[in-house]
Amino acid sequence: MGAGGKLRRLYHWTLAWANHPQAQLALLLIAMVEASVFPIPPDVLLLALALGRPDLSLRFAAVATAGSTLGAAIGYAIGWFLLGSIGIPVLECFGAMEQFAHVQQLFQAYGVALVLIVGFSPIPFKVITIAAGAFGLSFWSFMAAALLSRGARFYLEGALMRWGGERLRNWIEAYFEWMTVLVVLLVLAGFGGVWLLK
Repeated sequence: MGAGGKLRRLYHWTLAWANHPQAQLALLLIAMVEASVFPIPPDVLLLALALGRPDLSLRFAAVATAGSTLGAAIGYAIGWFLLGSIGIPVLECFGAMEQFAHVQQLFQAYGVALVLIVGFSPIPFKVITIAAGAFGLSFWSFMAAALLSRGARFYLEGALMRWGGERLRNWIEAYFEWMTVLVVLLVLAGFGGVWLLK
């Protein structure tokens, strides 16, 4: 099975948690591991949960932000302490090794601004979290940037779902299959975006 097929399977597995009694815990954990090793963004589950309960969408955004920020710290620790045993295999899995050395130059040029940009973009966040630890970016500056960028992303999504309410829910349900395709394409584009770090 190709990489695209595996990502689609992981996407549907993530989406399936939306109907689980422990959906919020699943969102927390998926957001946490996505920032360090998991390929599917927590936005998939966040939007599915907010679709079902728009009134709780900001709570879901808070859960995703907390999980992703904790995951950023884990990614940083992997880069700092476990680069050879865990960090390098993860980066090789995403085909990011050629860009890894260049990220150091980007950190030197842009510092935490790079974390702000990538944290809000579809580029896999784990590439930056691991690199931040490996290249010794200030931990607290990194964490502040991770919290700000991920929080802005998830709260924007949550606010849109809360504001749209039933109207947005009806629209999404009407075009859900197309939106599923779009999310998968965005995930694939995010991995492709790693090549922009050349």
